[in-house]
Amino acid sequence: MQYTLFGAIDIGSSEMELKIFELSRGKGMREIDCIRNRLELGKDTYATGKISTEKLEELCLVLNDFISIMKSYKVEAYRAYTTSAIREAKNRVILLDYLEKKTGLKIEVLDNAEQRFLDYKSIAAQANEFNRIIEKGTAILDVGGGSVQVSLFDKDSLVSTQNIRIGNLRIRERVAAMEHMYGHFEELVQELTRSELQNFKKMYVKDREVSNVILVGDYLGGLSKKQSVSLEEFQTIYDGVVHVEPSVAAERFELPEESISLIVPTLIICSEFISAMGAESIWMPGLNLNDGNAYDYAQRKRIIRAGHNFDEDILASARNIAKRYQCSKSHIRIMENLGLQIFDRMKKIHGLGSRERLLLQIAVILHGCGKYISLSDPADCSYQIIMATEIIGLSRKEREIIAYIVKFNTTEFPYYEELSRETDLDRSEYLTVAKLAAILRVANACDRSHKQKFENVKVSLKDKELIIQVDTSEDITLERGLFTEKAAFFEEVFSIRTSIHQKKHI
Repeated sequence: MQYTLFGAIDIGSSEMELKIFELSRGKGMREIDCIRNRLELGKDTYATGKISTEKLEELCLVLNDFISIMKSYKVEAYRAYTTSAIREAKNRVILLDYLEKKTGLKIEVLDNAEQRFLDYKSIAAQANEFNRIIEKGTAILDVGGGSVQVSLFDKDSLVSTQNIRIGNLRIRERVAAMEHMYGHFEELVQELTRSELQNFKKMYVKDREVSNVILVGDYLGGLSKKQSVSLEEFQTIYDGVVHVEPSVAAERFELPEESISLIVPTLIICSEFISAMGAESIWMPGLNLNDGNAYDYAQRKRIIRAGHNFDEDILASARNIAKRYQCSKSHIRIMENLGLQIFDRMKKIHGLGSRERLLLQIAVILHGCGKYISLSDPADCSYQIIMATEIIGLSRKEREIIAYIVKFNTTEFPYYEELSRETDLDRSEYLTVAKLAAILRVANACDRSHKQKFENVKVSLKDKELIIQVDTSEDITLERGLFTEKAAFFEEVFSIRTSIHQKKHI
């Protein structure tokens, strides 16, 4: 059986990890080795905003060891990710350049939304069990070194995901100074965590029932031999770590003693969350970022077929943002249909792929969110909202592309030299914005009245002309007038004429 050996590297806040996977179409994913090395990069970042030279040299040594191990396994492909410790470091650019020169590794810095999405993919890879669990109200609690991500599911649909800056390493360092003065580490972490969780619950949970909690984190995998854990079993684990000496806990769970200082705040955060949600059951799959890294690679290379539609999760997240800012569902529905039809009919002309199609769809969903803030300046307000709101599964750069598409839906589109003064979008990304903004403008013009006159519409491309045929007996004079205005930019971008044909009703 043909298989691919893949190396997944996670440069985390508190430790480095390399996992070697065997990927095959027949057997899916199989972990064949895992190497961890403790190095608290986040301790520097969260305290001083920078990573020291000493830590950087240690990191180089670890990564070169990882390279040697991958060579010994004859690894064919790898992906190396780093998260908040380097992401938040002021000297990030210098660090990454130095690491690449010293190790040869290309290291990608994950945005928080990308990181949590990969963690989420690691869970969803357990397709049968995951799909069963999320049939009821479910929350995923993903505890990292710098932050916690909470994702809520209702009837197997993602309804909300939020990031809270109370990660195990960050909160340990924050509480350490207070503990020297007051003692009571557990109580201090509980109090700090409760405050953050109550705000989250008030804003996002409300009357929603959360029956199940899925716990994800680097230090949770070795705490239970089974994935499904009762409340009583979790409490036993909690007491066996938090309420004993670190050496005792390390021996009991066969873990390195130095890890206990992070496992303790992790468990306290988890316990407070379970209590706040009123959950009845707990799932601890023992997975982390590297599992999601490998699954994502295998999915993209078509080695493994996904048992879950992740694009729908991203769209669900966008729709919930639109709901929060009271965007018109009926208007969005009409624009989605028309915008995606235009995109699909013009594939050979615009040369964009499925990912760009998804970005267009999200831009349609969020194009009116700024009106909630200001009716006089909705374009800039929409841009600010999109840039300030994490959408799980999208990188910051992808959010920026969406934000500009939405902004230039109603404002003058700048040429590249002008836009490059305020953004680092490259020429290819700039052209993506231009093409998708042109499509959005045309789709929006066809429902400018918000009366859904273009409910029954068919788009075709004939002889360098895009024809939008609408079946309606209503007066579309307003739409025709606005369409002519928006079509000029469309023609400039694509060199294609556009026209509206109205089916005659006798």
